[in-house]
Amino acid sequence: MRDIVLLGSTGSVGVQAIDVIRRNPDRFRVVGLAGGGRSVELLAQQALTLGVEAVAVARASVAQDLQLAFYAEAQRKGYSTGDYRVPKILTGPNAATELASWPCDLVLNGITGSIGLRPTLAALRAGRTLALANKESLVAGGPLVRAVAQAGQIVPVDSEHSALAQCLRGGRAEEVRRLILTASGGPFRGRSRDELAGVTKEQALAHPTWDMGPMVTINSATLVNKALEVIETHELFRVSYDDIGVMVHPQSAVHSMVEFVDGSTLAQCSPPDMRLPIALALGWPDRVADAAPAVDWTVAHTWELLPLDDEAFPAVRLARQAGKAGRCLPAVYNAANEECVAAFVAGRLPFVGIVDTLERVLADAPDFGEPGTVEQVQSAEEWARARAHELVSADVGTDEKGS
Repeated sequence: MRDIVLLGSTGSVGVQAIDVIRRNPDRFRVVGLAGGGRSVELLAQQALTLGVEAVAVARASVAQDLQLAFYAEAQRKGYSTGDYRVPKILTGPNAATELASWPCDLVLNGITGSIGLRPTLAALRAGRTLALANKESLVAGGPLVRAVAQAGQIVPVDSEHSALAQCLRGGRAEEVRRLILTASGGPFRGRSRDELAGVTKEQALAHPTWDMGPMVTINSATLVNKALEVIETHELFRVSYDDIGVMVHPQSAVHSMVEFVDGSTLAQCSPPDMRLPIALALGWPDRVADAAPAVDWTVAHTWELLPLDDEAFPAVRLARQAGKAGRCLPAVYNAANEECVAAFVAGRLPFVGIVDTLERVLADAPDFGEPGTVEQVQSAEEWARARAHELVSADVGTDEKGS
């Protein structure tokens, strides 16, 4: 039995993790949940259903709402007044970080954004196994994470990195030639840059194979998601950027590949279902039976692997450059992109303007040096957000004058 702390329990990864855990009660038990505070009813339902010891919410103002949601959920379940245990409630911006060091065997960090960095560091410092779905921890704070993580302490949750971890079991480190990430290509694969000019928010949110949150879905459409995964791959597996490839694979069945020095390549294949990599991370190094459906090998399949069009989708190229340069530029990349995506969703920036503005922010970035503290990372992120906002506002003003 493994005791689990689940950060980001009301998000996509968190909800699917709970599904895996509830189907395997003899293997996993949840002792703590953390949420942002926007879905207190769902958080209360999860907490009482799982019988957790503690719940963390980032917004202290919702503590009373959460308490009321506990009572409402208890009534809905038919509990008599007081006939259930209310979990300890942790509130405030450091609540998830506090919960990350709660007594447990494994912390699954499914928080979205660089706010997940402090909980990542807290879990590692507390000696917990870390199932990491928060890619920003490694993108923005890679050097900080490397400084505290022990060998094998981090287990990847992203489907691509889970696939690489599985394939790497097939050989020794010195036998690996390169790693190849696969990308669905999003809803606009095959389009030229000119054909991307008029893309709408609704079109960008219509992913062909994966069901994800809006930020990740738009990042998939721009290929920024894959760009961030290239940086994450470098940090997780300590492989040179020159030895990390990307192929477009529309069917999302081959999740990544490892090429070995003898010319052989191992690929991990499964239908696009996040419950499989989540279950593997929870049970690592053991597998969880029937975590997700397998490929149906009784029918025909046609799978494509296509080269990435760097001209139409330059995000991966920019991420390689930022990763090689270091000096907080990966953190700048991530933060600027978040600002640009928000501007696109608000109708203040065209689709191609997301990565175009990101490139301009990277070009303008001062030398922040290698990050030695979380505060240094945050300083770089704050500059990046401010600079991206300035550029977007200037472009909007120019467009309004021109019209």
